[in-house]
Amino acid sequence: MSLKVEGVVSGYTREVPILKGVDLIARDGLVTVIIGPNGAGKSTLLRTIYGYLHPSRGDVFHDGKSIKGLAPEHMLGEGIAYLLQGHSVFPRMSVEENLELGGWIFKRDRARLRRAFDEVYARFPRLKEHRRLNAGALSGGEQRMLEIARLTMTGPKTLLLDEPSVGLMPKLVDFVYEEIAKLKQDEFTIVVVDQNVKKSIEIADYVYVLNLGENSHHGPQHEFALRLEDIIREWL
Repeated sequence: MSLKVEGVVSGYTREVPILKGVDLIARDGLVTVIIGPNGAGKSTLLRTIYGYLHPSRGDVFHDGKSIKGLAPEHMLGEGIAYLLQGHSVFPRMSVEENLELGGWIFKRDRARLRRAFDEVYARFPRLKEHRRLNAGALSGGEQRMLEIARLTMTGPKTLLLDEPSVGLMPKLVDFVYEEIAKLKQDEFTIVVVDQNVKKSIEIADYVYVLNLGENSHHGPQHEFALRLEDIIREWL
């Protein structure tokens, strides 16, 4: 397994935890989707995994190594990349300059940086076509593709994606999820949190449901495709 969360208690203050003993396993090369109502703790879980929040109890493991307490700036070195909510492209910089920012940990190794560009452009040929354009000239879906592509510049093993479809029109949501699904071909371990439950479950291999900061349900994707309406009714 790539990522394991064991009994994590975490939040923005020790007195009021958001997560109350959450467990999760994200297996190598699969898409694990976390769903739940607003306030369930989904984004808090990703922030805790990536070190923005430190659990008061429990532990987080990546490839069998505890990463609890590591600062976010060390996570790329551990093979984990994180797409935060919201937009993060620099619109006045070119597509290639935006991508280069994703390779900052080896920016002085020009040969390695060139290899990273080659791999990203092979994976995202549309970005290669637009590499000289300012990122602000891309469509909303292409900008989100750029953000995800930038995550892959360092060759991480695990990608954490927080609300990748937020703010996008429906046809662009389809486009972004098609791009995420393609990443499975390169054996990335992907963890997705999104309010677009239907689209995220379509590409999932395994699903976790959080409610009120606790595990509510979990299981393989086919179980949730059949039970989704019943599960959502429990949130209301």
